Amino acid sequence: MFILKTSNSISQIAQLRSPKFRQTGSNCTLSFWYYNYGESVGAAELQLLVDGLKQPTVLWRTYYSEGNQWLKAVIQLGRLPHAFQFSLDKISLGIYEGISAIDDIRFENCALPPPALSCEGPNRFWCRDTKACIDSLLVCDLVDDCGDGSDEDNCDPDLQCNFENGLCNWEQDVQDDFDWIRIRGPTPTVNTGPLKDHTTGTARGCYLYLESSEPHQFRDQAVLLSPLFSPSGNGTCVFRFHYHMFGKEVYRLSVFQRTVSNTKGWLLWYKFGNQENRWIRQTLFIRSSKPFQILVEGTVGDGFTGDIGLDDVSFLGCTLYNGNLPTISTTTSGTSAPATLPMNNCTEKEFVCWASGHCIQMIQKCDFRPDCSDKSDESACVMEVCDFEDKDLCGWHQPALEQISEDYSIHITKTFKWQLGRGANLYPEQEGHCPLTDHTTSTEEGWYLFADSSNGEFGHTADIATPVISLTGPRCKIIFWNYMNGSTIGSLEVLYKNSKKTSKLWAQSGSQGPQWNRAEVFLGIHSNFQVIFRAKHGVSYMGDVAVDDITFEDCSPLLISDKPCTSEEFMCANKYCIPKNNLCDFVNDCEDNSDESPSI
Repeated sequence: MFILKTSNSISQIAQLRSPKFRQTGSNCTLSFWYYNYGESVGAAELQLLVDGLKQPTVLWRTYYSEGNQWLKAVIQLGRLPHAFQFSLDKISLGIYEGISAIDDIRFENCALPPPALSCEGPNRFWCRDTKACIDSLLVCDLVDDCGDGSDEDNCDPDLQCNFENGLCNWEQDVQDDFDWIRIRGPTPTVNTGPLKDHTTGTARGCYLYLESSEPHQFRDQAVLLSPLFSPSGNGTCVFRFHYHMFGKEVYRLSVFQRTVSNTKGWLLWYKFGNQENRWIRQTLFIRSSKPFQILVEGTVGDGFTGDIGLDDVSFLGCTLYNGNLPTISTTTSGTSAPATLPMNNCTEKEFVCWASGHCIQMIQKCDFRPDCSDKSDESACVMEVCDFEDKDLCGWHQPALEQISEDYSIHITKTFKWQLGRGANLYPEQEGHCPLTDHTTSTEEGWYLFADSSNGEFGHTADIATPVISLTGPRCKIIFWNYMNGSTIGSLEVLYKNSKKTSKLWAQSGSQGPQWNRAEVFLGIHSNFQVIFRAKHGVSYMGDVAVDDITFEDCSPLLISDKPCTSEEFMCANKYCIPKNNLCDFVNDCEDNSDESPSI
């Protein structure tokens, strides 16, 4: 079919109408080939006219000459439960020079699922009236896949949101750069964003979108927070959502899961770049042993054609949690002190063992040796071995972030800081200068700690520190693996800090090649101090500093034994026994330096 222009009156419209259709199934798409060529050929658009709706919905547009060629248009229709028809409209503004034509119109997957005689299996759902047999992951996802609505009956409204009447129980994050916007119909910028929502498939339905035009800048972020959920127990909690990423400069949509309220948590999923003009369904399986929350983060691209849409979010097999998530504190290491301590006679300068009420000296707390029967004196301390595999920081914390989180006006998101990462979660632009595998498991799934240089600026530093360590022994050392690869890598330092001074124990700068390197730092005897890893930002983002498998070796202080020293040992002035091998070796093995006395 092509347009034949017969008169020169100013505004003429040519319309081609489809037959009427009664309904479509949820995977329905329409495709056709079109030709729009000529000096002043003008625009054409395809509209959806639904019975009972006054306003037509624009499904597709061509604005100008697209060359001497046939091009294919693919339009996602989705589930349309009411009768409808299409209208292909061509508007002429008097000067019409060129050819507009259409051919090979095709509908695919538009029927409802066929009825089944039986529907066995734990992961299947049998529709009530249409008797179709569908996947149970399609139940309560805000889409009528059955055709009779039975897969969307008896659903918990607290576990789903189609944004038709607001944000339901989702919230805008206050610590991001700007907010998601609720809208009907197309977004304000042409050639980017959806033309219609996913729920109704028309311009009448609402969805959320991320506006990428001014004043928003490249890499600004908008974060949406889910309600809180209880731990998922044996079953798995399923999160379903529909996203739309159409536009030349679309950047990134990410989903995070967090169990602590003032962090971003860890990355579950992300998508990068233009995904064409369609709504795409995504299903994520979530396991957690603690109460958790989901964050959906959109990031602005480098230009105004970067709008991102979000619609029809739903959870399956999840339970709402009515408490609050904990916040990061300086002593988190998985265990928190009990609310009430047992009966005890301890003084203020002594530590109370949580289970027994037994008293120990404060200097015995956090000394790498459990002195309480329940090991509670070592609970809020740095762990001897940390591989980050349980997404656990093992007691390490970031002093700077704790100050920032009290003042919401500073955005944590853009700060140069340490965070957990793994190869499986890297963005395409990070792959050249961030580890693809961790050191512990040598796989993409293994976790490590890294300072993300795409945040912050040249010369910025990021510190991660241990809680205060009370006392270490004479042979104490730290062994860790580091990864420093990239053309503009900064430096990594290991610092010793007590109340009076901070001193540098180890440093490495510049690219060390694409592999994990072992480092060993001697500590020896110290009391009431912290160990700090400090990353310094390089000239640009090309190079992240990463560490993994941090071990404190031989760090517990010496014990005075009741037995006399053996013939192979030397007795120090303070009654410790040390190997004779350690005499006169410039190392204070005795803790009182008597093994280095000039009189020996």
